[in-house]
Amino acid sequence: MFYVKTLSHEIVLEPVHFGQKLRATLVRLLKEQVEGLALANYGYVVNVIEVPEDQIKSGVIEYDTGSVIFTVQYTALLLRPFIHEVLDAVVSQCNPLGFFAFVGPLRIFVSKHSMPEDMFNGFDGEKDAWISDDKEVVIASGSGVRLKIKGRTVEQGNITAIGTIKDNYLGLIDDGEAQGTV
Repeated sequence: MFYVKTLSHEIVLEPVHFGQKLRATLVRLLKEQVEGLALANYGYVVNVIEVPEDQIKSGVIEYDTGSVIFTVQYTALLLRPFIHEVLDAVVSQCNPLGFFAFVGPLRIFVSKHSMPEDMFNGFDGEKDAWISDDKEVVIASGSGVRLKIKGRTVEQGNITAIGTIKDNYLGLIDDGEAQGTV
């Protein structure tokens, strides 16, 4: 799920940014450009951990514009979903076809066909929730669920996944209601 990897990125810098704070500007632009980005082979860049001084290569000048292209190597914390991985997620939206849940920036859809049999026809449109036949399990917006990743897709810089709560030990883990203290 989470791992650390060394990656590289090209940054185009205009001449106005050249000066004493060049390194700080490169690091700031790197973070703005890559944090939150979904890289097809690696997953979401959650955080740029480190940019070693010696990993900022000398720039190459673009003669047409005067800008300089810097190649920067950095260490990043990445979030990548793996097939059959079990995750805890927070439900964001329920509809008659299933529900959407998030694990950080990762959006996961759980279809009604991937829910236990006693929930298959349990969508309540008034409450926007999935309710089991015995009314013991209520999955609504804000609920915590444990799910398993069945598939994932990467398109347009975004990673989405399909999950299930049909296996053992999966399903509702937190009803989302705040627990008050006495």
